[in-house]
Amino acid sequence: MANYDYKEGKKRVLEILDNKIEIKKQDDIPDEKYFTFDNGFYGWVTAIFVDIRDSTTLFSEGDKEKMAKIIRSFTSEIIDILNNDKNKREIGIRGDCVYAIYTTPTPADIYELSFKTIYVNTYMKMLNKLLKQKKLPTISVGIGMATAQELVVKAGRKHSGINNQVWIGNAVTKASKLSSIGNKNGLGPIVFSEASYINFVNEYNKKHSKDIKEHFTEYKYNNEKIYGSGNNLLITDFNTWVENGMK
Repeated sequence: MANYDYKEGKKRVLEILDNKIEIKKQDDIPDEKYFTFDNGFYGWVTAIFVDIRDSTTLFSEGDKEKMAKIIRSFTSEIIDILNNDKNKREIGIRGDCVYAIYTTPTPADIYELSFKTIYVNTYMKMLNKLLKQKKLPTISVGIGMATAQELVVKAGRKHSGINNQVWIGNAVTKASKLSSIGNKNGLGPIVFSEASYINFVNEYNKKHSKDIKEHFTEYKYNNEKIYGSGNNLLITDFNTWVENGMK
């Protein structure tokens, strides 16, 4: 039986509880290399989650090779879309969900990230066309994006090599929840938190003559305003290429 030295464990816990931790409040969240077990950062964070709908039914299919191809084609390109950003601080896969977390100190940063959700929405049109061509099941996703101020700390066991950043606040948890309700019960695939939506719309309307609000509908979720968009919010040249046969 594996043993745990609980007496040494008590010493370590007391060391953590008695230790002075400096929390730095600033607009941005720095790179991981700036985190120690003696500090933390509180700043603006935006998270994007992309979650496959009804994955339990999909993955209960008998042909495991087909399922492997579908999940790999989904994750490969979603990761590529989300990964390409200087403000990215974490990216990963949780089950059937791909997610990324970014520092967003300015409204312009949130505006730029919003287009990643639209690229993902357009990519799903491409993927499903290719899946149909290969006579494979098509998939739908929920795309959640949320913005908030978060506390970020390094957590784990000092000197063990087992540690990671922990995001404490609303952006990450809310983006995950919003992705879980996108493309369900009449809600469109892209779902923004109120903060993400306001920053995106305000920045968009500064740069364009057309009001982007017409693409969104306001909903209430857990007594908070959220904003959903249908399948018509697409990257124009990408979508045209898909519609014209992808040649």
